[in-house]
Amino acid sequence: MESSFETALRTIIGFTVLLILTRLLGKKQLGQLTIFTYITGIAMGNIAGDMVVHRDIKLLDGVIGLAIWALMTFIVEFISLNSSKARVFLDGEPAIVIKKGIIQQKELSTQRLNMDDLTMLLRVNNIFSVQDVDYAILEPNGQLSVLKKPNLDTVTKKDLQISAANPRNIPTEIIVDGKLVSKNLIELNLDRQWLDTELAKSGIKSLKEVFFAELQSDGSLYISKKS
Repeated sequence: MESSFETALRTIIGFTVLLILTRLLGKKQLGQLTIFTYITGIAMGNIAGDMVVHRDIKLLDGVIGLAIWALMTFIVEFISLNSSKARVFLDGEPAIVIKKGIIQQKELSTQRLNMDDLTMLLRVNNIFSVQDVDYAILEPNGQLSVLKKPNLDTVTKKDLQISAANPRNIPTEIIVDGKLVSKNLIELNLDRQWLDTELAKSGIKSLKEVFFAELQSDGSLYISKKS
């Protein structure tokens, strides 16, 4: 009974201290969290959890540990808020991964992103083709900000009350990093001869010359050569 009471007391104190400290540190939406703030939240949760379940840790020691961690986090956030250089060092800075419609392969490599990651982030922004993008910027929190090409960001067919024809298919990857995505080609009822012909129109003789190729809804092929 005494053991259960102690556990309950530790839990109440740990929860209360954690709630107060997180409120003092300020609040950010989940989508605004940087890697640093995300890891800090996990660490504080672990400290509070250990303080509750591990009896060999004195309650006072656990509270002090939480308070010091929160204080250090506050100091780092304060420095980051008042110093642009510190902010870049701690949180990172935005990275342009598509510039003027061209995929920045070097930047993708620096950010440890592949084309599957990029196209997934574009789809989250309701963009199903790389060809529709003018600029794409990877934010420090991992989200992708996208600016569509001007001709796609103004008047729509709906605005002009024009009935839109059904697309043949959604934009589909055909070549990624010089390698053929065979299953997509089969699903589209296309063959290698068709692909070679389309590549030849752009002066490409080998798949290895292509960084990314995507079949558009209108049947055309978007190609980004290796740099």
